[in-house]
Amino acid sequence: MARNPAARTALGPMVLSAVEQNEPADARLVDDDLADSFLPRPLRWFVGATRPAAVRRRLINVSEWAGRGLWANLVCRKRFIGDKLAEALDDVDTIVILGAGLDTRAYRLTRQVRIPIFEVDLPVNIARKAKTVRRVLGELPLSVRLVALDFEHDDLLTALAEHGYLPDYRAFFVCEGLTQYLTERGVRRTLEGLRAAGVGSRLVFTYVRRDFIDGANRYGTRMLYRSVRRRRQLWHFGLLPEEVSEFLAQYGWRLLEQAGPAELVQRYVEPTGRKLKASQIEWLAYAEKISDAPAAVNRSDGQSS
Repeated sequence: MARNPAARTALGPMVLSAVEQNEPADARLVDDDLADSFLPRPLRWFVGATRPAAVRRRLINVSEWAGRGLWANLVCRKRFIGDKLAEALDDVDTIVILGAGLDTRAYRLTRQVRIPIFEVDLPVNIARKAKTVRRVLGELPLSVRLVALDFEHDDLLTALAEHGYLPDYRAFFVCEGLTQYLTERGVRRTLEGLRAAGVGSRLVFTYVRRDFIDGANRYGTRMLYRSVRRRRQLWHFGLLPEEVSEFLAQYGWRLLEQAGPAELVQRYVEPTGRKLKASQIEWLAYAEKISDAPAAVNRSDGQSS
């Protein structure tokens, strides 16, 4: 399988989710009883070592040094997505998780619903996911379909259709921690693949601020910037909050809500009494499909074609 640097980043968010399970229930920012079991054994040992509160505090402090506020972002975005998905479950026919990594959401959802759930990711991540699910659950649930895809080059709708996706589905699309790893062309190609989604479909996605990608504002995370923009060139795409509505409208989506760091802290962190700040560099957007977009927009210069 081809190596891709972005494929190696799938473990980090799951480690954070697993560590969060060691928090008392009233202080926990995300509930995920499968997170620990989906990790490789050495990381399960690592998570187990964080059961003492002092060790967890030390780990969070270290993570803040590497990327200030990212701990809160990573776990709060999962809460936000979970909330939106819970609100919409009765109104959708399927769930599509783009850039699924090792996320456990699909397998927790099978306890609640019987609708098809599609997990889409790079071939190397899909192979790892299949192996992990079989190790943890014994077999892949019948309602979950694993779809291997290169977001930069493959056609999303075709790949989904090959695994049973129907174009008239009202779908709930989750795009968590993915867009920054794609080029603008890749992001637009992905949205183009969602153009045929049924009216009433929902889309929730995270994005990194474009001024961080450009280096105009590093928001106190210089080490992170050096890692993802200079040394490894992992992150490519960004938006500004004021651009999101128009950007989505090109593909027939209406922006319903955005959640930035202040909103995430107020909604999820403050009720726990924990003293965590969220990073300014990552935001969430939630949108509804209202129409077929009038023109294809898939060139990296953003012009209609």
